[in-house]
Amino acid sequence: MALDRPVQPPDKPTPADPPAPDTPPDPWGVANLTRTQAFESLRAKAAAPDSSAPLTDHPRDYWAEAPQLANQWHAHRERWPEQPSSEPRWVLGPDQAKEAADSIGQIAAAERTVSDDIKGVEGDSNPRGWLEGFSFRLKGQERLQEKIASAYETSSPDATIGEITGRIPDAIRYTYCFSERDYTAGYYSVKEGLEERGYHMYKSKNSWDDPEYKGINTRWITAEGQIFEVQFHTPESFHAKHEVTHEAYERIRDPGTSDIERRELSIFQREVSTWIPIPDGVSRIADYSEKGH
Repeated sequence: MALDRPVQPPDKPTPADPPAPDTPPDPWGVANLTRTQAFESLRAKAAAPDSSAPLTDHPRDYWAEAPQLANQWHAHRERWPEQPSSEPRWVLGPDQAKEAADSIGQIAAAERTVSDDIKGVEGDSNPRGWLEGFSFRLKGQERLQEKIASAYETSSPDATIGEITGRIPDAIRYTYCFSERDYTAGYYSVKEGLEERGYHMYKSKNSWDDPEYKGINTRWITAEGQIFEVQFHTPESFHAKHEVTHEAYERIRDPGTSDIERRELSIFQREVSTWIPIPDGVSRIADYSEKGH
């Protein structure tokens, strides 16, 4: 998904503190580009034969390193061509498939109300944040059916299709993004906004100290019992998850991935994560999980 890089106003130098005359205001030439355009521009620079000097002359950060990280992933895919997933393909019988379709329809109906409130919280949040990946908020029907079929085969014999469907935590999912500076306050602002609208958070996992993944994942439930997921990211952590490491994560989860490749994938994810700035005060956001979840 195309990601618009937030436009940040340049600092206005005061007469007492003028910028150094030999410091270019936009050394990478990406200040006026969207985040996707900036990423592709930097990736092209990284791949250019004469790129070593300019890339090492300026401070390194996530956006400067992202093209090189993407190149690392492409090199990994060449060494380890994608193999068909070894996960079993569960298929529901006709009666169960109809029940699953009905349950998925109920999720879609609940999503409309939740999404209206999610957008309302976005507009009310203080500090201001924004939603990313909103068009992907509802997991696709085919993927949901696969998850339902897999759970049905491995769950208690007494579990109904409706109960199994209701336990899928990310059938509806949202992502709020905040700047590194506003992230912690933004988390609490969104939490308060959702609670004021009658939603209940039953789980929150702070993974900012995880060496391979940065972000916070929360789970919520509506008054009617529909659960949904809300993630919290910075622009860098969202880009890393969505554009750079997503396929690596999927391969790590695949039981057919060899131990050797899995170790390489883990090293790659750690490398990506080292470049993601840690938001101010994020360690104060404690994990939370209600009994039974």
